[in-house]
Amino acid sequence: MSLTPTSVATPADVQSVREFLQGLQNQITRAIAEIEGGQFLIDPWKKAPGELLQGDGVTQILEGGAVFERAGVGFSHVRGPQLPPSATQHRPELAGAPFEAMGVSLVFHPRNPYVPTVHMNVRMLAAKHRNGAPVCWFGGGMDLTPFYPFEEDAKHFHQVCQASLADFGDDKYPRFKKWCDEYFFLKHRNEQRGIGGIFFDDFSELGFEKSRAMMESVGSTFLAAYLPIVRRRKDMAYGERERQFQLYRRGRYVEFNLVWDRGTHFGLQSGGRTESILLSMPPLASWAYQQTAEPGSPETRLYSDFLIRKDWI
Repeated sequence: MSLTPTSVATPADVQSVREFLQGLQNQITRAIAEIEGGQFLIDPWKKAPGELLQGDGVTQILEGGAVFERAGVGFSHVRGPQLPPSATQHRPELAGAPFEAMGVSLVFHPRNPYVPTVHMNVRMLAAKHRNGAPVCWFGGGMDLTPFYPFEEDAKHFHQVCQASLADFGDDKYPRFKKWCDEYFFLKHRNEQRGIGGIFFDDFSELGFEKSRAMMESVGSTFLAAYLPIVRRRKDMAYGERERQFQLYRRGRYVEFNLVWDRGTHFGLQSGGRTESILLSMPPLASWAYQQTAEPGSPETRLYSDFLIRKDWI
C-alpha cells in the first residue's frame, strides 16, 4: 500500500470531519422529527476512563411513532489501541495498529409495510501503518429494503445515489452499486437483503480531500433519496397480512446485521457501546419455518422482481 501526503489527516481535518458528521446527524433527525411530529431522544455518551476503547458520541432515537416504529441515528468518535479483525481483513499490514474511527450510522424501521426500511452510514477511519506513518480512509453508502416495493421508488433511490457520486468519476456508481449488491447479501439464505443502493469501504484512492468530499456527498443526499418515498407511502392503507409479512421480512434484516455486517462486528469487537451498535435492530420481528408466498401474490413479486441484482436506472 503506497502512502501519500493526501492519505494523511491532520488534527484539524479530523475535527472538521467530526463537525460535518455531527451536523449531518442533526439535519437528518430534524427532518424525520418533522414528518413524525415527534422528537428524538438525545442520549450523549462517553466511554469511562480506563476502558480499552475511548471516545464519545450521541445516540438519537425515536420509538413508537405513527410513521416510524424505530428510527435511530448514531454518531460516534472512538479511539482504540488496536484495530479489530473486521477492519483489517483487507489490510493485513494494519493488524494490531492503533486507530481512530468516527461516523454516522442510521436505520429507520417504518410502521407502514409500504414504506421501506432504510440504512445509511458514512465514516472515516485513521490508523498508523507499521512504518509509523498515519493513514486514513473512508466508507459509507445507503441501501433500501422494501417489503411491498414500487419500481418508481427503486428508480428514484438509485438515481439519487448515482447523482451523489457524479462529481467523483463515472465509474463510481456502477462500481459501488455492484459492491452494495454483493455486500448486502444473506449468504446463508442465498438472498439479497433489499434492492441495494451504493456501498464503499477502505476508500482513499482520490486522496484525502476528494475521498472525504465523496463521503460527505453521499451523506448529504440521503434525505433526498428517502424522504420522497416516505411521503408517497406512509398513509397507504394496509392490513394484518401486510403487517405480518413485514415482521417476517424484518427477521432477515436481523439475520444480516448479526451474522454478516462488518460494521456491527467492528463495534462489538472493538468494545463499542452495545446499545448504540444495536440501534439498527427493529422493535418487532418474526420468524416462520419454511414460509413460502402464494404464487402471483405481491409477496412473491418481492422475491421475483425486486430481491434480484438488476439495473434500476
